[in-house]
Amino acid sequence: MVNEASGNAASDRRQRTRHDATHAAALGTANLNPFGDLHTLQHLSARFARGLRGVFEPILRRATRSWAEPLSVMRFADYVAERPKGLTAWLPLAMNPAAGNAMLVIDGRFTLELLDLYFGGLGEAPNPLPGEFSASAEALVERLGRTIVESLSIAWEPVSRLEFTPGRVEINPAMLSDFDGDDAVIVTRFGIAPGTDKPVFVDLVYPVAALKPIGPSLNAKVHGRTAEPEPRWRGGLTRAAMSVRFPVRSVLAEPVMSLGALMELKEGDVIPISFGQHVPIMVGAHRLGTGVVGTQNGRAAICIHQLESFEEEDLHA
Repeated sequence: MVNEASGNAASDRRQRTRHDATHAAALGTANLNPFGDLHTLQHLSARFARGLRGVFEPILRRATRSWAEPLSVMRFADYVAERPKGLTAWLPLAMNPAAGNAMLVIDGRFTLELLDLYFGGLGEAPNPLPGEFSASAEALVERLGRTIVESLSIAWEPVSRLEFTPGRVEINPAMLSDFDGDDAVIVTRFGIAPGTDKPVFVDLVYPVAALKPIGPSLNAKVHGRTAEPEPRWRGGLTRAAMSVRFPVRSVLAEPVMSLGALMELKEGDVIPISFGQHVPIMVGAHRLGTGVVGTQNGRAAICIHQLESFEEEDLHA
């Protein structure tokens, strides 16, 4: 359940002092969080975390666990100050139709380990770390960003149809023109743990100002399952799907001839064929079953002898 313990061992969590998501207003202090308990955003983060496995597992080449950490709300300058010093990838994600950028933040060491794995290595980062990313490392982060935003848009669908577009990688947060040190941000942190290794953490940072236009949606209840479709709409969709036409064909024989024999063919020659009692019946590239060739009402016809059993995966092949 959202906002309960994720079930991960305490050692999986980054030890850090976190601000509570709900901030009580105090005299002379600005309220950083206008969205209440952020239960809905925590729910969306949990949905998104499930999709992160498909992003990182192909590169890590190991079974990977992923989960969402509790949210925190803070000033952007405080977030930058609490991050470990050293090389970090800051990737802006333009939010449309919301005005503003979210931010994908990945540790530099993890980025370079992924780069080494991507090119067939063992996942080793240089020691010490370089002061900046190579062009190939930046391209990898941007590639990850393009994959991540697909899962991110899907996770946001119950609340708002947001589209995210990755920008250019920065290594210095001071170069992020859309983020001021005093801006309030919501930090969503995700744990990535390949195999039995210690987890690494990837952050998504949302500016509070960019989310204000969809504030009412963030305060609404999000259901775990999509509501049942309206019966008339579903009936119309079913009728439309049932009227789709497919070419049905049968292959009586497929004789094989050498190129020399083909070159010697002339009008009047006979190509011998042979086929068994039952011939295949095809729908597209799939075998529907077998039948017996005959006639009906003066036309050639096939009487179905046996239908193949279909698995659901076959229908999507």
